[in-house]
Formats: sequence, structure tokens, C-alpha cells
Amino acid sequence: MPAEGIRSIRLEGAMTIYSAAEAKPSLLDQLNPPGQLALDLSAVDEIDCAGLQLLALAREEARRAGGELYLAECSEAVHEALALGGLASFFATEQEAGE
Repeated sequence: MPAEGIRSIRLEGAMTIYSAAEAKPSLLDQLNPPGQLALDLSAVDEIDCAGLQLLALAREEARRAGGELYLAECSEAVHEALALGGLASFFATEQEAGE
């Protein structure tokens, strides 16, 4: 459950080159109104560089609008991709939002 004041959305399935472009408009729409948004990625079963780029873009767009994007829950596939890409510390976690 998201912390108070943080909206949450859940992404499911694959976040790959085949689906990232399709998911982009929907994800970026979720950034409005600006605020704190937590992504539940626990049901993402596959992610590649395109998926990681989409997450990075969403984070930067959220910050540009005066908000923040957090990773609330991550599947093993997402954890592995973040680690392999050296991006684990790039994304804030929802727990850090409460600190």
C-alpha cells in the first residue's frame, strides 16, 4: 500500500522494445497532476533496455514537472535489470519517500 499522498500504478507483463513505445503515453499521462507516483513493477515479467529507458524518462519527466517517481515493488526481472544496468541507485524507492 502506498504511503499517504503517493499515488500508485501497477505495470504488468513485459517492458521490452516491443511494448515500451506502446506503454509510454499511458505512463507519462499518469504523471499529471504532478506529485508523488509509486510504480508497482512486481508483475513485470520481462524488461530490457527499452523498458529501463522508459522508467528513466518517466522519472525525469516527473521531476521536471515538480514531482517524483518511486519504485514501490519490483519483480526479480526488474531487480536484475536495474542491477545489470547500474541503475539501482538511480531510482528512489517508496520507502525513501517517507524518510
